[in-house]
Amino acid sequence: MNQLQNIQAQSDSNARAAQEAAAAEMQKEQALTEGKVQLEQVKANLEMQKLEREAEIKKQLMLHEFDLNMQLKQLEMQVINGKEAYKEDRKDKRTKIQATQQSELIEQRKGNAGPKDFESAGFDTLGGFGLEQFEPR
Repeated sequence: MNQLQNIQAQSDSNARAAQEAAAAEMQKEQALTEGKVQLEQVKANLEMQKLEREAEIKKQLMLHEFDLNMQLKQLEMQVINGKEAYKEDRKDKRTKIQATQQSELIEQRKGNAGPKDFESAGFDTLGGFGLEQFEPR
């Protein structure tokens, strides 16, 4: 029986070793699975941080674009207002000249004077030089 007990003991020892090996394998698989889960969580967190940063950058770019568009609109409005003011100034000058000419014509009719020449008396300047330089010599 001694041999039978040895076989039984050997069998029990082998069974325990197999159970321990299975338990160790199971722990190893569980550790690997937990590691993979943690890695995926880290990847997901990094991806979320990346998307949040990208959204923040896009928001800043959109605000910058909006500011530039507002400045452009303001400049366009200044140009339009400047043109309108120039037109009005020119119109005012024409009206003033016309009124002056009409006054002089009325004075001419009252006094039976000769015709009045409303052309320039030679004092016009263009760009800082007088027109007198173009007269014949």
